[in-house]
Amino acid sequence: MSTSTGDPSATPGPTQDAGAKIDQNVDSGVDAGVDSGIDRAGARRVLTLSTIGFTLMFAVWLMFGILGKPISAEFGLSEVQLSWIIAAAVLNGSLWRLPAGMITDRIGGRKVMTFLLLASAVPAYLVSRADSYAMLLVLAFFVGFAGNSFTAGIAWNSAWQPREHQGFALGLFGAGNVGASVTKFVGPPVIAGTTIGATYLGIFPGGWRFVPVLYAVLLVLMAAATWFLTPGKDRAPGRAQPLGRQLAPLKQLRVWRFSLYYVAFFGAYVALAAWLPTYYMDNFNVSLQTAALLTASYIFPASLLRPLGGWLSDRWGARRVMYFSLGTMLAASAVLMMPNGHLVIDHADGRQTEHLGYALALTPFALMVFVLGCAMGVGKAAVYKHIPEYFPDNVGAVGGLVGMLGGLGGFFLPPLFAYTKAWSGFPSSTFFVLFALAAVCLLWMHWTVVHMLHTGSPELARHIERPTTAPEEALA
Repeated sequence: MSTSTGDPSATPGPTQDAGAKIDQNVDSGVDAGVDSGIDRAGARRVLTLSTIGFTLMFAVWLMFGILGKPISAEFGLSEVQLSWIIAAAVLNGSLWRLPAGMITDRIGGRKVMTFLLLASAVPAYLVSRADSYAMLLVLAFFVGFAGNSFTAGIAWNSAWQPREHQGFALGLFGAGNVGASVTKFVGPPVIAGTTIGATYLGIFPGGWRFVPVLYAVLLVLMAAATWFLTPGKDRAPGRAQPLGRQLAPLKQLRVWRFSLYYVAFFGAYVALAAWLPTYYMDNFNVSLQTAALLTASYIFPASLLRPLGGWLSDRWGARRVMYFSLGTMLAASAVLMMPNGHLVIDHADGRQTEHLGYALALTPFALMVFVLGCAMGVGKAAVYKHIPEYFPDNVGAVGGLVGMLGGLGGFFLPPLFAYTKAWSGFPSSTFFVLFALAAVCLLWMHWTVVHMLHTGSPELARHIERPTTAPEEALA
């Protein structure tokens, strides 16, 4: 039975037929897959080393979030100028996600991840030599190349992991997002414990410049580990696919809808991880180290709960998890976006009275940001759980586009945070932006589900996920 959903992405096609057979091995053109029980040790090595490498590259990608304050002090940068340094890194960490995923499908993740590690090490080192704002802006852009490791790792692990555990495995890999907190812990003590202008061990400059050199060294070492310790005979499920077939799923509307969801869960996560240290220092008058620790309390759940999100999606269905995550994100951002202050009423007799005073202190603010991070961590995994189910032969291309657009959300949001604050005068306008984004995603997803069920399959209208007896064409 086929259904008309009103959503072009729901039209049954070859890709969806493949998605209905997710228990089959789809690694055409390569050796028998992990689903057949072959080389599970290799699959574990791929998952372990790709996750460590991704964690390191994510730390490098977002290092300007914590280095921004001392950099701003040294170069006399405004908040808007700093936001563009952060945005430049996020931009280049998003632009190449689609080709990175597609190339991984064609030549294997071992080559692509090794290349990304080495290519990120050079600009990371050069950041320590920057002597102007323009140079920092350019180098931040090239450092951002590390961010493209996400789609390469997703495609690589999808080729190696068994289908029944892909949600958890991809969630575990995605937990490498916790790398955003590495600089939060490493940066402040390094900056405080070294002397600006001094040189340590002949290669490490003092102050904030110590951090990018340390990362450059670690990136080179990780590249060697990835090349020599992962299986030499790699998997490339898209090796025999024509380019047109790899790109064909991108015509489906659902791919673009998934991308918007990922902007809310990942793009907003990246932007907020870079933005929060400055937000805490400016609005709560805390030190750099305290701001870093508070930001880490957001980053940890937003990263480490990703495997839980994958497991929940495997068990209960990705759409149910999406409803929960977007709803929680909406509620948390609704509280956080309220500006501190009160209403002042001018009476006819000249009196002024104050009403509805509101102020969110540091502790409740940090707790609500923690809840926001939990929702993002679980939601990120739910989005990527959809991809190998619907597009098992095109994980690189589809995952690449979703990751690219999600990352581009992280590029546009920091400047948007800065400009909305300048326009409104309210620092909490940052969270109004997130509230609006979550609301759009939730409304679009719910409209799609309700429209599909009531128009095409009224007998399924009571279900959020596909019942076991329902036809595959009912998927939305």
